[in-house]
Amino acid sequence: MNKALLAEVLLWIANDPDPNGREELERLLEIDDERELRARFSSPLRFGTAGLRGPEIAGPAGMNRATVRRATQGVVAWLEETGVDPDRGVVVGRDARHGSETFNDEVVGVLLGAGARVLEMPGPLPTPFVPYVLKALDLAAGIMITASHNPPRDNGFKLYDQSGSQIIAPSDDIVERHMANATLARIGDRSSNLHHVVGPDVLEGYRRHVLERFGVGSSDLAITYTPLHGVGGAVMAELLCAAGYANVDLVERQFAPDGSFPTLPFPNPEEPGALDLALASADAAGSTLVIANDPDADRLGAAVRAPGGWRTLRGDEIGWLLASALLTGAGPGDVVATSIVSSTLLEAMAKEAKVRYALTLTGFKWISRAAGSGELRFGYEEALGFAVDPLVADKDGMSAALALCQLAHGLREAGKTLLDRLDEIEGHFGVHAGAQLSLRVEGPHALARIVAKVESLRAAPPRSLGGLEVTNVVDLAQGAFGLAPTEGVLFELGVRGRVVVRPSGTEAKLKAYIEVKVGPDPRTDLSRQRADAAAQLGRVRDELSSILEF
Repeated sequence: MNKALLAEVLLWIANDPDPNGREELERLLEIDDERELRARFSSPLRFGTAGLRGPEIAGPAGMNRATVRRATQGVVAWLEETGVDPDRGVVVGRDARHGSETFNDEVVGVLLGAGARVLEMPGPLPTPFVPYVLKALDLAAGIMITASHNPPRDNGFKLYDQSGSQIIAPSDDIVERHMANATLARIGDRSSNLHHVVGPDVLEGYRRHVLERFGVGSSDLAITYTPLHGVGGAVMAELLCAAGYANVDLVERQFAPDGSFPTLPFPNPEEPGALDLALASADAAGSTLVIANDPDADRLGAAVRAPGGWRTLRGDEIGWLLASALLTGAGPGDVVATSIVSSTLLEAMAKEAKVRYALTLTGFKWISRAAGSGELRFGYEEALGFAVDPLVADKDGMSAALALCQLAHGLREAGKTLLDRLDEIEGHFGVHAGAQLSLRVEGPHALARIVAKVESLRAAPPRSLGGLEVTNVVDLAQGAFGLAPTEGVLFELGVRGRVVVRPSGTEAKLKAYIEVKVGPDPRTDLSRQRADAAAQLGRVRDELSSILEF
C-alpha cells in the first residue's frame, strides 16, 4: 500500500472518536483494500450547493463523528478569523436521520469545548427553524445536521452565517482549510452555562408570523399531507389546523419520523412514486390537493386533482403559482429571484408586475442573497425549493405549503382551481414545458466520470437538440449572465428554449434541465400548444439522454 496513504489512514484512526469507524478502516487495512481507502481519503467532503453531504462511512469522504468534529472546529476557527464573536451564539439543529442525534451531540460538544455559546433545538425539527432562530435572535451562525432528501445512507452538515443564509465563498474555503488542519477537539458538555435550549417562545414567533400572513380563518379545502417520514409532520399538521383547514387527511404510514424511509426508494417528492401513498390516501379521503414535505421540511411537493386523475406539479409550476399570488402588492424595493436551472417564466412575470428580477447560481445560498439591499419577496428553485417570506433566509417547505394552500383556498372561493390559474399564466405568457434528466453514477470514481462528461460536452457541444438548433453555447465555468463561475454548460435553443447540464451539488448525479417554449398564441388552443411543447420537449430529452449516457 502507498506509504503516504497508509500514514493518513493510521492518523485518522488514531484520532477517530468512534470505535465503529476505527474498526471499519482497520478492516479495510487488513484486507489491503487500497482502492476503497483511496476513495475515502482522496476526496474529503466539501461544502457544495447545500453544505457537506455524503454517506455515513468512516474517513474524510464520509459523514461520521470525526468529520463532524473537524467541521465544527472549522466553524469556530472561521468565526474567529472573520471577526464574528461566538459569544453571540450558534444555533444547532438536526433532523431524524440515522446518525443525526449523534452528530448533533458532537457539534454541541465541540462548540461548548471551544467556549462558544450554544442554542440547541429541543429535538429533531425542520431545517427552516435554524435560519429562522439565527435571524430572530441575531446569532453568530447556525448548524443543521441533515441530508434533506438524500438516500437513507447519507447525512450532512449545513452551515449558516450571521445573515441567516447558507455560507458562500470565501467562507466555505475558510472552514474547509481549518477542517483540514484540525487537531483533537476539546469536548464540553451540556452542564456548561454556555448551553441553552431554544425555547417554545422563540419558535412561537415563527408560528405566529406565518399564520398571520398565510392563515385563512376557515376553509373546507380538502388537503392530504405527508412529511415523507420526516420531521415536518407534527409541526405542519398543527400549522394547517391553526391556519383554518378543518379537512386535513394525514398519511399515517409516512407521518412518524423514520430515517430508514421504509415506504420510499428515495425520500424526495420529485422522485417517481414518492407521492403514491399520499395520492391513494387522498383518493380515499376525497381530497383535492396533496402537499408533501421532504424529510427536513425545507421543500414542498404538490399534486392537484384533475378531471383525468391526479396531476403532480413540477417545481416550476408551483413557483409560478406562488409568484402569481406573491407578486400582487409587491413594493419598489422587492425582488423575486430564481436560479439558472429554473424556468425563465418568472422573469416575464416579474417584468409585467414591475418587480425587480434576479437570476442566481444554483442553490438557495445564492437565491436568499439575491435581493441585496432590497427584500426578497419570493425566491424559488425548480427542485421544489421556495422562499415565500423573508422571515427565513432559506427555502422553507412549511410556509410555502401554507402559501399554496391559501392560494388554492382563494381560488376555490372564486370557483377556480390551481390548474385554472396555471392555464391563465401559460395562456398569457406562453407554455414553458420543462423536464429534468437525472443520471445517478455509482462507484469510487463517480465524480470524476461526471466531470469528464461535462468536459466532453464543453469540448464538443451538439449543433442541435431534438431538431432545434443550438444557437449559443455558454460555458458557465467561465462566468455568465453576471454570475460567478460554476461547473456546467448551457445550450440556448434560440427563442424555443434552453438546456443546462451540470453536476449535482448534493449527490453523485449528472443533471440536465430542459425548457421548451411555445406561444403565447391566442389563435391556438392552449391544450394544442401544450401538446406541441411536450412533443418537442420529448425529442430534446431523448437526444440529450443518448448524449449523456454513461
